[in-house]
Amino acid sequence: MAKTKKLTPMMEQYMEIRKDLPSDTLLLFRLGDFYEMFHEDAIEGSRILGITLTQRHDYPMAGMPFHAADSYVGKLLAAGKKVAICDQLETPVPGKLVKRSLTRILSAGTTIADNQITAEKNHFLASFLLNKSGLHLAWIDLTTGNFQIASDKNPENLLPVLTALDPSEIVVVEDSVSTWKANIHESPIYDQLVHITSGRTVSELPSFHFEVADGAKMVMETLGVLNLEGFGIKTTHLALGPAGALLHYATENLCAKPENLGIIREYRSVDTLLVDPSTLRNLEIFESSRGSREGSLMQAMDATSTAAGARLLEEYLISPTLDIIELQRRQKSVGAFIEESGAANRIKERLGSVRDISRILGRLQNRLRNPRELGGIRDTIKELPGIRAILTEIAGESVLSICERINEFEELTNLLNRALQDELPGQLQDGGYIRPGFDEDLDHLLSLTSDNRTWLSDLENSERERSGIKNLKVKFNNAFGYFIEVTKSNLNLVPENYMRKQTMVNCERFVTEDLKQKEKEIFHAEEKSKAREIELFGELVDAVLAHARELQRTSIALAELDLFIGWATLAREWDYCCPELDHSDQITISEGRHPVVEQMMKKEDLGLAGSFSFVPNDAALNSTENQLLIITGPNMAGKSTYIRQVALITLMAQVGSWVPASKCAIGIVDRIFSRVGANDELARGNSTFMVEMNETANILNNTTDRSLIILDEIGRGTSTYDGLSIAWAVVEHLHRDAERGPRTLFATHYQELTQLEKFLTRLKNFSVSVKEWNDEIVFVRRIVPGAADRSYGIQVARLAGLPAGVIDRAKVILHNLESEEGNVSISTPAPVTRRRNKISVTADDGSQLNLF
Repeated sequence: MAKTKKLTPMMEQYMEIRKDLPSDTLLLFRLGDFYEMFHEDAIEGSRILGITLTQRHDYPMAGMPFHAADSYVGKLLAAGKKVAICDQLETPVPGKLVKRSLTRILSAGTTIADNQITAEKNHFLASFLLNKSGLHLAWIDLTTGNFQIASDKNPENLLPVLTALDPSEIVVVEDSVSTWKANIHESPIYDQLVHITSGRTVSELPSFHFEVADGAKMVMETLGVLNLEGFGIKTTHLALGPAGALLHYATENLCAKPENLGIIREYRSVDTLLVDPSTLRNLEIFESSRGSREGSLMQAMDATSTAAGARLLEEYLISPTLDIIELQRRQKSVGAFIEESGAANRIKERLGSVRDISRILGRLQNRLRNPRELGGIRDTIKELPGIRAILTEIAGESVLSICERINEFEELTNLLNRALQDELPGQLQDGGYIRPGFDEDLDHLLSLTSDNRTWLSDLENSERERSGIKNLKVKFNNAFGYFIEVTKSNLNLVPENYMRKQTMVNCERFVTEDLKQKEKEIFHAEEKSKAREIELFGELVDAVLAHARELQRTSIALAELDLFIGWATLAREWDYCCPELDHSDQITISEGRHPVVEQMMKKEDLGLAGSFSFVPNDAALNSTENQLLIITGPNMAGKSTYIRQVALITLMAQVGSWVPASKCAIGIVDRIFSRVGANDELARGNSTFMVEMNETANILNNTTDRSLIILDEIGRGTSTYDGLSIAWAVVEHLHRDAERGPRTLFATHYQELTQLEKFLTRLKNFSVSVKEWNDEIVFVRRIVPGAADRSYGIQVARLAGLPAGVIDRAKVILHNLESEEGNVSISTPAPVTRRRNKISVTADDGSQLNLF
């Protein structure tokens, strides 16, 4: 039997650390200037990264340069892997095993390195628990310290925020996902949770980590408080279970407690405008239907200069507030910057030099530190006095309240200016980041190091002259320290006091007693100077973190400035108005435009000889008179754009932005629902029609008379008569209450529905105006009162390029269908039935209306 090969001390160290890591985690093991992977990790890592796989002592090995590791780690995380980092804890000394330890485990939701996350996007790690008490949710952004919880008996009230958070990673009870998949048709909630977790990194923990009592204890320990009363949260809050699971998971991965969590907030669905998951997709709030930010509302509203400003916009869109006072504060701030455009532009210019303080603090507090992070703090706080001075020129309490939250940090600025070099290295180990003259001890040690380098250079010159070996060199490496290298052709000239240290293919390496002694002095001086510089760096970090709360507060104020100045820029450029907000049931928009389509039309027109302006339209909705508007008209005429723009203008108003209209008044909306588009979900076993019915059911089951609903072509995914019957019944359901109902825009091709205006008092007919000339149509894109007289489908088909023979045949078939006769009678609001091809409605007075 072959003997098992004895492991080297270094590999024993590696195996001891690797044995406790899960199989889906790759270990990066620091060896000098490289991170190395071994065995199965090397095979898998080299495959994902496309790097060379080598052999060492008969086992696979693959590595990456230490300075470039972050980009490689990002690729591993994107591939769904977790990455454990084992770092060196001391300066390597030749011939001695370096102390190493696991310093952190990176996953999609716990990585905080700058180049592994998107600067303009929040980076959430979320956890949730579904049980008989409802849905309980917690989320953390470890890069900024944003920590929130939410609980609701009705899971539908939390699915909007969970979807909008778009978490990078989700932590759930083990086997949860497989259970939901197995029972997906028993509850639409299971279906939606499977949809939310698919395509994301999902980590599972045993159920005991989700216990409320343990979670409350974990939260209090992490925040350093004795109770949660100061945050307005009871220790029996059911979402503290998932919160505790999150903190346990984050602590395990960071190999330490998260140090940048200072507060916990409760998200309450009753305080928030809810936008359900399908509406977020249908209205393309965060990304377009193509899956990119291009063409989304988020992009159209983003004129920020900083990443923190862009993330604040995302936060506002994730949870639009119902608080009119807060919304008016935002509106007034935008208005002030519109009035004082010169001052706003000067602030915007200064914001270009501002770094991402929240995320820098997050990295510093969680032990991910380098000199450039402190440089970012220094460069940012240098700008604060100038920003404050400009803000004092602008009148208004809203701007003054922002100014009051910006500190100037005069002492900290002076300290960092004195301590840090102008140009800073990217790594702590590189040294050279403390300014000469800041610390006498460091200056002395650096002078010794400089003297030693001079001594080595003099030694090389003197030994060349003494020995006559012209190409003699004094060199250094981590394995052997300092040595004298002589080519083999000159070995006969080597002096007697040289002691052989290593034989190479083309040369020999030697040492002398003087060189060995000087090596000790050099190592000692360099080690002490590096240690002193690191010590000073730590003191500077402590000085910065002593101001962490004020810096965080300032960072939020700067983000608000950035966002509001950006909104002011958009308002000036696109002629937006300030919407009036109240608690009425009115939505009144004069000359409204679609914010995304309008901007995209301008981009497409650039460079063209002519230009095409967006055609504005009015809208007037309320819960008691104009509750349900039926919009008819041909395809391509603008029905879908119109109903979407009303929803988007309402949403923009309820995050505090100005809106694309000449005048606007919004009675606060509690929910926005939409049923638009037709997307199969075949992977989930859902057809177009099933998706349509699922979304429609969600609307009808959860709407209130304060909601806004937009419906586009309900019932088109099935046969004509089935679809008409469903659309008819949906309209009646939305109008069922005697006095009021949800504000609804219903775009349809079912001309038959326009007859319901005679029976449903709050229903009004509108249509998209078109002009017909010589059997062709011109789209006017104006919304006018009254129903469309026909659908113009054949004319639109001609515009699409169908062959002339097909168009002519379609006209004949249409004429024959319209001339056919049959008999059927139904009474509104009874369900629609049919016999043959004709439908008529019997009114309460006995009169009949022929529909077709």
